[in-house]
Amino acid sequence: MSQIGTLSIEDKQEALQSIAAEVRQCQRCPLHKFAIKGVPGEGAANAEVMLIGEAPGWHENQQGRPFVGAAGQFLGELLRSVGLRRDEVFIANVIKHRPPENRDPQPDEIAACLPYLDRQIELIDPRVIVTLGRFSMSKFFPGERISRIHGTARRHGNRLVLPLYHPAAALHQASLRRTVEEDFRRLPEVLVESRKLAAATAAPAPAAETARPVAPPTPKQLGLFEG
Repeated sequence: MSQIGTLSIEDKQEALQSIAAEVRQCQRCPLHKFAIKGVPGEGAANAEVMLIGEAPGWHENQQGRPFVGAAGQFLGELLRSVGLRRDEVFIANVIKHRPPENRDPQPDEIAACLPYLDRQIELIDPRVIVTLGRFSMSKFFPGERISRIHGTARRHGNRLVLPLYHPAAALHQASLRRTVEEDFRRLPEVLVESRKLAAATAAPAPAAETARPVAPPTPKQLGLFEG
């Protein structure tokens, strides 16, 4: 049985720092050869909301931090629109090193990085995961299309997952900006529902009542058109 739930915030922070150190030294796939810095992720160790993007871009590669470029600025606006700060959530990516020329991550690269992300999710144990883009969406909903399920939270285990378009998509396609903003504004409602789900999951099952004999129903005369 996992003991993650018994860890203090300090223990979780230390464990997350250990994962971050591993990411910065990671050589599981060739991406480290082309990257300047690994980008493990950052945020609150006890965050209720975890946001997962796709891969670091140019600015992230320079600083070793997630979402610090133009898409990150837009993400900051989205968070503020629902009353959240960056230090209240945890932000990570599926891929921890920047792919050359910002190309899409390859399946073997995703597979190499996923153990880091899985450990982060297990440690933080967020109530809501917001996927940003199709690659992070595919981790939870393989085979789905983001154009079909964006903005609709779905249960995944004991938490809710809210798939959204990547903020960068809204910067490249102006027509998507309103969609991203409207989808993001659903986050507070999803968070409330996730708390209800957590409470229901944690509630002890009602004790079984002693079975009582039930009297058989009184036979009824059927009319001609009954039955």
